[in-house]
Amino acid sequence: MRNLVAVFTAAVLTGCALLAPPRANVPPFAQVPYQPISRGAIVAIAKREWRLFGSRVDDGPDQMNDGNEKPEREEGLWQRVGEYWWEGMTAGAPESGWTGKHDEKGSVFPPDRGAEHPWSAAFVSYVMRIAGAGKLFPYSPDHARYIDIAKRVKSGAVSGFAIVAERPDSYAPEPGDLLCFGRDEAGDLTYDDLPVGHYFPAHCEFVVDISGSGTIAAIGGNDRDAVVLRHIAGTQGMLASPPFEGGHWLAILRFVGPTTAESAVVPGVAQPK
Repeated sequence: MRNLVAVFTAAVLTGCALLAPPRANVPPFAQVPYQPISRGAIVAIAKREWRLFGSRVDDGPDQMNDGNEKPEREEGLWQRVGEYWWEGMTAGAPESGWTGKHDEKGSVFPPDRGAEHPWSAAFVSYVMRIAGAGKLFPYSPDHARYIDIAKRVKSGAVSGFAIVAERPDSYAPEPGDLLCFGRDEAGDLTYDDLPVGHYFPAHCEFVVDISGSGTIAAIGGNDRDAVVLRHIAGTQGMLASPPFEGGHWLAILRFVGPTTAESAVVPGVAQPK
């Protein structure tokens, strides 16, 4: 009997080992993934997160005046930001322990230090991960990494990723694409400056609708500390207004869907996991 118990126990443990996902912070359906990533999946997940944050729209200075300056710190929302970090980042990354108001040690940081824990790239990484990108997206705590890689895909220097950088003045974005621009000291960067080869401050948001009359709807994370939708002026499908006053678009990351590559190979760059 003792031997039978030992055999049964070993069989159960072996079965658990075979079924246990190698990435405990990524659900199996996204890890495999169960379905290939698609534009529809990207848009649906981005809209779901937007609704979770109250369907906020930012089309002007008064659009977000709801009396709440830090949605990311609300109950139910700081935890969601934590899920963006946990599921969007590489396992073991310090940022994977962050939330909308906690650092990796679980300590609450002051509201005025939120800029030290920006989560807009974590939001993008989360959406792409849950949509089923698998190994086809370079998950990152900052936008610069995948903007640079998308430009290298465009030049043919690398392959195997589901994004390609396009000129914002010659490509009409489609739902599921990412609109990107440089911020602060990187505000003057242009498409021709890519790839930069190192970190630079930036922001990207998902195109979710192009059916509006003269507008392109996009959703981004960590916009006024929330997931926000805004309408951008468009002409014949092209971007017709800058991302902010005095600024300009850096690149549009075109979604190209699943590739035949088992993994993406980027010389000198850690592989996505």
